[in-house]
Amino acid sequence: MASKALFLDRDGVVNVDGGYVHRSEDFLLVPGILELCRKAREKGYLVIVVTNQSGIGRGMFTEEDFTRLTEHMKGAFSAAGAEVTDVFHCPSVDDGHPDRKPNPGLFLKAAAAYGLDMAACISVGDRERDIQAAFAAGVGRNFLFSCGDAPTGATARVKTLDEVTAWL
Repeated sequence: MASKALFLDRDGVVNVDGGYVHRSEDFLLVPGILELCRKAREKGYLVIVVTNQSGIGRGMFTEEDFTRLTEHMKGAFSAAGAEVTDVFHCPSVDDGHPDRKPNPGLFLKAAAAYGLDMAACISVGDRERDIQAAFAAGVGRNFLFSCGDAPTGATARVKTLDEVTAWL
C-alpha cells in the first residue's frame, strides 16, 4: 500500500520566516506546527519538509549550516512526538532548476523515495510557488497558509495551522 504524506514548506510554515534562517538561535516554530504534525502522524501521514534554500546558493550560509539547523529542527519535533520523516531541499537560485519550487522536483523525489500516493497527500505552503509545485506533483490537497487575499490555486487558504488539522 502506498504511503501518504503531509508536505510542509519550512520558512513561514514550520518556522517563523526571519529571512534566510540558518542558525538554531533564530529558529522559532510557527504556532500550531507541532500539534499539526502530531495529528498527521496519528492519522498515518509521513511528515516531509520540502524547502527552497537559496541562501546556500547565494553564499549566505553553507550546506553544513543547513544540516545543523535541520538536525536541530528534527530534534525539536521528535521531542514533541511529531517526528519529521525527511527533509528535501534545493539550494539553487535558478528558478529553472527542477527542484526549486514552483517546480515539483522535491515532491517527486519524496514520492519516489517513500512510494507516496500523491493524490492522498496534503501540502502546506505560505507562498503561491509552494502551491504550484505541490499541484504539479499531483498532491491532492494544498493549503496556502496566508492572511492575504490574492487569488490562489490552493484547495483553501488558512490563517492558522489548526485549520489544516480538520482536513487530515
